[in-house]
Amino acid sequence: MNIKHQHPIIPSAPIARRLILTAILAAAGSSLSLSALAADSKTSYDFYGFVQLDAIYDFNRMVPEWNDSLRPSKICSGEPDCGSDGETILSVRQTRFGVATVSQTGLGELKGKLEFELYGVGTDEGKTTPRLRHAYFELGEFLAGQTWSNFMDIDVFPNSIEYWGPPSMVFWRNIQLRWTPVRDEHSSFSVALEEPSAAADQGKGSPIDPSLTFTGKTEFPDLTARWRTSGDWGHAQVAGILRFVGYESSAAGGEPSGNETGYGINLSGSLKTGAKGTVKAQLAYGEAIASYFNDGGIDLGSSGTGTSVETLPILGWLLFYDHSWSDKWSSSIGWAGTDQDNSAGQLGDAYTASQYGLVNLLHYPIKQVMLGGELQYGEYELKDGKTLDDTRVQFSTKYMF
Repeated sequence: MNIKHQHPIIPSAPIARRLILTAILAAAGSSLSLSALAADSKTSYDFYGFVQLDAIYDFNRMVPEWNDSLRPSKICSGEPDCGSDGETILSVRQTRFGVATVSQTGLGELKGKLEFELYGVGTDEGKTTPRLRHAYFELGEFLAGQTWSNFMDIDVFPNSIEYWGPPSMVFWRNIQLRWTPVRDEHSSFSVALEEPSAAADQGKGSPIDPSLTFTGKTEFPDLTARWRTSGDWGHAQVAGILRFVGYESSAAGGEPSGNETGYGINLSGSLKTGAKGTVKAQLAYGEAIASYFNDGGIDLGSSGTGTSVETLPILGWLLFYDHSWSDKWSSSIGWAGTDQDNSAGQLGDAYTASQYGLVNLLHYPIKQVMLGGELQYGEYELKDGKTLDDTRVQFSTKYMF
C-alpha cells in the first residue's frame, strides 16, 4: 500500500542533521541575541520538543523495521527475518524538536513552523534519523506547506505513548494550500488543495501476465473541506474529500489509463465528561481514501478483468476515553477498527480489516517529565480470512522542553 507515512518529505540525512544542529545552536544561544532579533524583526521564536525513551516487550513480533510501533499491517506473518515470538525493544525515535515563529507584518500576523522527529520511514525504515513532520507558514486566511490534512482531526488522537496510533484514524501530514475564509473564537470553515496519492493493488494481474499490471497516477490534487465548532463542552468536526485517483497500465504507452472518483466524509469530535474526562470519537467512510488512513487499506484494486480497476470502500472508527485522576496521573482506554471491501481481482493476502486497543496509566512527577506504562493489542485480517495479532507492553519516559 502507498501508505501516507511512507511519503513524507524526508531531507537527506546530512542536510537534515545540519538543519537540526543549526536550530539547536540557535536555541542554546544568548537570550539577549534572540531578544534583539525579535525586537528588530517583530518576530517571536518558540523552540520546543521532547526526548522520549520507549522500552517495549513484544509477546509476538513485528516486522523488524517497525518493531518500536504497533502498526497492525506490519505484524509478522511468517517472514524469515521475524524470528520467534518475544522481543525487547528500546527506542528514542519518538524524540522531537521544532521551532514556531510569529511575526507582525503589514498584512497581519505571520506564523510558521518547522518540526522534526527521529522516526525514519520510506527508504529510512527502521532507522533513527531526522524526519520532517511540519513545514508551513500561515498568513491571515491562507496556509501553505506540510501539516495536518484538512480532512483529519488531530484532537481525537488518544493520550497514548504508542507511536503509530489507531490504524482507523484519518491521519496524514500532507502538503497543501489551505484557505480559511471563516474563523472566529468557536468555529471555522476551511478548504484545501492537497498533494494527491494513489495506493494501487496489482492483485491477480501480475502473477498471470505482467502486462496486466497497473500503477497509481497522481494527475490532479485532492480537494478537502472542513467545518469545526468548539466550546467548553468539547468540539465537533465534519470534513469531506473529493479525489480523482489516477491509474495507468505498466505496459509501454501506459494504456489503458484513467481516473476513478474517490470521496469520503469524516465525522469526529470530543465530549468532556465533567472536569476530568474526555470522550474522543471518529467515524470515517468513503471510497479510494485509504491513503488518508493511519494504516492498512488500498485506494484502487484490480477488478480481475484485464487492466480494469475499481475504487475500494473503507470504513474507520475509533472510541477512546481520556481521564485525569489528578494533576499528576492520567489514563486512556479505547478501541478502534477498520473494514475494507476487497475487489474480485485482489489476492488472498490483501488487507481487509484491523483492530487496535490500549489502556495506560501515566504519571507526571513534575510538569516537564512523564513516565508510564501501556498495554497494547493489534489485529490484522486478510482477504483469505487469515488473522494476525500482537500484544505488547510499553514503558516510556519523556522530558519536555
